[in-house]
Amino acid sequence: MKNSILTLLALAAITACNKKENTTTADSTADTTMSSPQDTPTTLNDSATVSNTAVTEKTLSDQDKKFADEAARGGMMEVMMGDLAAKTSTNATVKALGEMMARDHGKANEELKKWASASGYTLPTSLNAEQQKKHDDLKTKKGSEFDKMYTDLMVNDHKKDIADFKKEASEGSETSLKGFASKTLPTLEHHLMESEKAKTAVK
Repeated sequence: MKNSILTLLALAAITACNKKENTTTADSTADTTMSSPQDTPTTLNDSATVSNTAVTEKTLSDQDKKFADEAARGGMMEVMMGDLAAKTSTNATVKALGEMMARDHGKANEELKKWASASGYTLPTSLNAEQQKKHDDLKTKKGSEFDKMYTDLMVNDHKKDIADFKKEASEGSETSLKGFASKTLPTLEHHLMESEKAKTAVK
């Protein structure tokens, strides 16, 4: 009889221990289950970061894109022709005009590149066929022929540039690009005035 009681007590003790272990296991499982949602905010934050990046990419209008492309190509041409005038011309006025064009348009080109980089927009890196032909034709000229052709080009190109920059300043959609156009206009107007003076001087 004593043995039967002892056996029962032993079984009861073992059962109690098993219950405690099961409870501990269940608690630790619950802890694990509860801790997993802590990862969720990180995932949400990552998604939010991706969304924010997408939102900050600027959506440009056709007007903005056309202006940016033409300004980039026009600026490159002014620098190339300005360098050519500074090296080729024997006329002090034309040489000075070329140096000014290369310097000022070089600065404007850098500003435009910074805008493009910040906006995720790819600017053209070469002249179009018409501009390349003008540059190649100018390279073949010498003396007074060069001076007349260069000053003619500068007057005509700057008249077009001023019209394009005014249009972007008033009709563009992207604020920074409109600001660039407005800021550059006075320089272009000064260039036109100096080009007209030089054109008159080499007639």
